[in-house]
Amino acid sequence: MNRIYFDNAATTPLDPDVKIKMIETMEVFGNPSSIHLEGRQAKTIVERARKTIANLLGTAPGEIFFTGSGTEADNMAIRCSVEYLGVKHIISSKIEHHAVLHSLDYCASHGIGVSYVNLLPNGHVDMEGLENLLKSSTEKTLVSLMHANNEIGNLLDIEATGNLCKTYNAYFHCDTVQTIGHLPVDIKKSNIHFLSASGHKFNGPKGIGFIFIDENVKIKPLIYGGAQERNMRGGTENIYGIAGITKALEIAYSQMDEQHNHVKGIKDYLISSLLENFEGVRFNGDYKGASLFTVLNVAFPPSLSSDMLLFNLDIEGISASGGSACTSGSDQGSHVLRELPISDGYVSVRFSFGKYNTREEVDFLIRKLKDICTPAKTLA
Repeated sequence: MNRIYFDNAATTPLDPDVKIKMIETMEVFGNPSSIHLEGRQAKTIVERARKTIANLLGTAPGEIFFTGSGTEADNMAIRCSVEYLGVKHIISSKIEHHAVLHSLDYCASHGIGVSYVNLLPNGHVDMEGLENLLKSSTEKTLVSLMHANNEIGNLLDIEATGNLCKTYNAYFHCDTVQTIGHLPVDIKKSNIHFLSASGHKFNGPKGIGFIFIDENVKIKPLIYGGAQERNMRGGTENIYGIAGITKALEIAYSQMDEQHNHVKGIKDYLISSLLENFEGVRFNGDYKGASLFTVLNVAFPPSLSSDMLLFNLDIEGISASGGSACTSGSDQGSHVLRELPISDGYVSVRFSFGKYNTREEVDFLIRKLKDICTPAKTLA
């Protein structure tokens, strides 16, 4: 049975051309820190990749640093801001990725003030509330807000956020793990000081990410070791991952408009199909407004199989999730949905789409959902 994969927000399939590029790169075994021929060959791969990514993002190569993940990049931005920039106050939201939230917990335990901006009923950041927090802050401040929420897809107005940070002399960290490779991001226009990205969210390899650090921001490493990444990240560079993430980003940018139209069509088709076939179905977040085209969070009304919906979908060959893959082993439910007005008894499922999905797969999903979901009102 061919499985249907609707969990692209968790991870995306590796693009075949990225796999080929990584295999080719594996012929180079040198350590990029070595000065002999083999080392220079490896170093060339790293630096060409850095330049390519910088060109795609409209920034300078010296502002791109490779990391082991988006999580590491988030930690680096937040914890190094506190340690080296004199940040004493961090403003964020309670629906950030746990890479950010747990970093904030760490900072709070070490005496840093943490404030959480209010959310509107549809899950968007209350921008007026954000400005009030910035206006009232008397300490050097970092704002850490994600570009797109990984569970409900809500998009932050990063230009407006960056302008507020500039007005009130605050640093701005933006987790763009869900948007890099899917949406164009103007780093300079948005006044971003730190930006986090991860390769496996845009059909690249796992275990490789990068962080943009504005050239005017001077911090020291989160991970100490050798002089790798221009003394900013100790540890021998993952040249195969670096080659892979760069090839994936090149492909993503070359196909961005085409894939946007294709994937948004899949999302819109699922919305209309659900509304046509299921009475009482709802959608979490601002799904019709400022929302990422790759994510749809669906709230199904109570039914016989509500508690087992994901399990039953999996049995039928359909992969989806109840929220972030990073919390799938937890029994506490979605921290994002807890912040939203969700009706009691409804079961939420995140469907997230990629360039390999088709409308025929949506049709199959709808048929299986019809078999699985028996409305509670018919059970008497």
